[in-house]
Amino acid sequence: MNAYLPTDASNDAVCPECAEGGSERQSLSWGRRDFMRVMAGGAVGMMGGGALRAAPAEAPRTVKPAEDMIRELFATLSAEQKTAMVRPWDHMTDGMPTRLKTHNAAPLGKKLGEQFTKPQQELIEKTFRAILSGDEAYDRISRHGKWDSSGSFEGNGIAIFGDPSGKDPFSWVFAGHHLTLRCDGNSQPNTAFGGPMYYGHSANGHSDVNVYNDQTREVMSVFEVLNEAQQKQAVIVGSPGDGVGALKAKLVEKPATGVGYGELDESQRTHVAGVMRKLLDPFRKEDGDEVMQLIKTNGGMEKLRLAFYKDNAEKGNDRWDAWRIEGPGFVWNYRVLPHVHCFVNVVGQA
Repeated sequence: MNAYLPTDASNDAVCPECAEGGSERQSLSWGRRDFMRVMAGGAVGMMGGGALRAAPAEAPRTVKPAEDMIRELFATLSAEQKTAMVRPWDHMTDGMPTRLKTHNAAPLGKKLGEQFTKPQQELIEKTFRAILSGDEAYDRISRHGKWDSSGSFEGNGIAIFGDPSGKDPFSWVFAGHHLTLRCDGNSQPNTAFGGPMYYGHSANGHSDVNVYNDQTREVMSVFEVLNEAQQKQAVIVGSPGDGVGALKAKLVEKPATGVGYGELDESQRTHVAGVMRKLLDPFRKEDGDEVMQLIKTNGGMEKLRLAFYKDNAEKGNDRWDAWRIEGPGFVWNYRVLPHVHCFVNVVGQA
């Protein structure tokens, strides 16, 4: 199992809506496509459930792979820029690799507009687009180009760990308000997305204004397909945590919370698989493929469990606060209220 998991709640990412002055704090947690075009392929046999509708064929990718653009950017960096935003692969912070932290602001404190030339910024934007599935995903992840309190693309930041110019391991981390995504050319073994990822939006998750509202509605539909006994089992009064707290406790062999995927009938499994595909959709296919391979390596979909969290028992079914899928080496923690925070970590079990 990945040895580097969140262990210290004091490192939790904080956003400006949650705590005053929190935009500059960092956390280790988990950051790729709206969650599962790949389920239509090899994952179907692994699930043992009904067949999924095939995803529409994608047009051939015409852009360079993100990894090639990272190497191209690295070659343009001045000595001053490298000092500001490049760290060794094994750089540590608070006893864990800095490259695996999640952030709620520019990762090393310097914004893109403060340290990069316009051509470099354009290359960074192309790299960011290359780890997503397309223009719709870019519009969503960028919060319609507003980037939440980052304000603009230039208000985000990047960090590079290691040396991408040769065969050494490296990690490129892109972060801003409510966002941490990364690309590492599979340098981090048995780890989807190169490490924990984080995305969110300041609007209420049940509001049509929230760019992830369709995810909220899809997750609500999962609850609706459960029978009465399953719903009772799936609902938990309390919180799964947020940030580091959402991830540190549940990467275990047999989590006991909620209802198990293996306990669902065939139609329910097919529905859940379709919702999961929605969650992966924003990210490039190879990252979704890696998620599914790690699930298979860790025992398959049957090892995953679903839970719906409410702050209090009086809330109706349409006002749950968080949804969580968890299993061996797998946490997908989607908080809806007071606004969307989603933390993800998917690692292979040793």
